[in-house]
Amino acid sequence: MVFDDPLAHGNAELGLSVPSTTQQRLLAYLTLIEKWNRVYNLTAVRDPRDMLHRHLLDSLAVAPYVSARFALDVGSWAGLPGIPLAMVCPQTQVTLLDSHQKKTAFLQQAVIELGLTNVTVVCDRVETWQSKRNFDLVISRAFSGLPKLVEVAGRLCAIDGVLAVMKGIYPHEELAQLTPEFKLERVIPLTVPGISEARHLVLLRPAH
Repeated sequence: MVFDDPLAHGNAELGLSVPSTTQQRLLAYLTLIEKWNRVYNLTAVRDPRDMLHRHLLDSLAVAPYVSARFALDVGSWAGLPGIPLAMVCPQTQVTLLDSHQKKTAFLQQAVIELGLTNVTVVCDRVETWQSKRNFDLVISRAFSGLPKLVEVAGRLCAIDGVLAVMKGIYPHEELAQLTPEFKLERVIPLTVPGISEARHLVLLRPAH
């Protein structure tokens, strides 16, 4: 799998300065997904080049807009966006939370093989998981709708933290259903290299 140039170009389009060693680890992660996908059905995207755009670059597109010391990826599934963010933000401690044992088995193996010392994997349901800390960033890529995510994961967000939700089209209806516990900070349109579909990042903050 040789995608160095498309990945480098994609990162440049996103305004990211990613060392070549990190880019190689990102590609190694993509290779792991492709390998495990044959048995564990991690993603419906089968073509490696599509994976690069729809998974890696799609996840990295949010990097310029989020920062945290402690981040939680809710419903991490194959580690998206948590693992790519952990690679390009090594100062961030990232927790990957998913309730599927097969998915977390993959995540554990990825952490080991990629040498991700700033990543922790938890196999549990977000509804019942008891964390020892709240997180500066709680992010989700494909877990649930906004109201449901706020309901089950909002308690894990620090009072001065942010709940970040990756969406496709602008989520007008979901935003209209938000409860007063969280307030909308902004919705950022994202342009992901190689993807023509709409992408948005919704940023919510706890209402003080």
